[in-house]
Amino acid sequence: MDYVKPQGVVESMVAGGAFKLDLPARHLVIRGMLAGAYLGVATSMAVTAAVETGFWIVGSILFPFGLALAILLGAEIITGSFALLPCAAVESGGQVGIGRVLGNWGWVFLGNLIGSTLYALFFWIALTMAGDVQVSAVGAKLMAIAEAKTTHYAAHGSAGLLTVFTKAILCNWMVSLAVIAAFASTSFAGKMLAIWGPTVLFFSQGFEHAVVNMFAIPVGMLLGANVTLSNWWLWNQIPVTLGNLVGGMVFTGLAIYATHRAAKPAPAGGVTMQLQEGHSSSRAGSFASF
Repeated sequence: MDYVKPQGVVESMVAGGAFKLDLPARHLVIRGMLAGAYLGVATSMAVTAAVETGFWIVGSILFPFGLALAILLGAEIITGSFALLPCAAVESGGQVGIGRVLGNWGWVFLGNLIGSTLYALFFWIALTMAGDVQVSAVGAKLMAIAEAKTTHYAAHGSAGLLTVFTKAILCNWMVSLAVIAAFASTSFAGKMLAIWGPTVLFFSQGFEHAVVNMFAIPVGMLLGANVTLSNWWLWNQIPVTLGNLVGGMVFTGLAIYATHRAAKPAPAGGVTMQLQEGHSSSRAGSFASF
């Protein structure tokens, strides 16, 4: 059987978080760029499918393939790191400080932002012939999405801010669960299914994902949406990132770690070694890149 029990999943979570903490900044940025682009491609595909079929659920069913690409190919998504790194830090028994975790998140966030906005530029060129043709139905939908994610919340003031923050918590509760659920299988098919389910739950309900929005809002702005940089960051990117942090760290990562973690091994060596001591080397090697 390819099923991995929760205790084994937690071992892989800790090993994966430790592996990420040991990555140099250049790899975090490059892998973050790739993940941002993968999620951008998945978002543009999902919106295109939804517009052409008239059913948003069609796009929701297709979107998870982008997240699966990022996870299975070892790219770095900030929302997944929100769940895994705190577990590795707790496991280290104080050897990993908050500064190291925040620094890692900062490099991944930067990479995600570069990759997402770069793909937004490429998609705008492809969709409009670099602004030389009229915006299509897909472009109009992307403009509407960008405005719904920013100025719509702004129009409701503090209630809008609370709403976007809450939708971000709900989003990464599901997305980080997809990342962790993939540890519950050793087969490709099992991982794909584990990733697909929670991801459909987030995308189909319109929850807010920081990296998806790094593509969705800039591409809408390029297409002509009535959204400013301050609208983007104040009413979406900042509160969504914070909400994703709470959802991934509190409701997924640390919650699962707290209830399923077995007795801790004695710390020794570097971050990766001390957190993987006593773990299965084959399992750590298979899942460290998540």
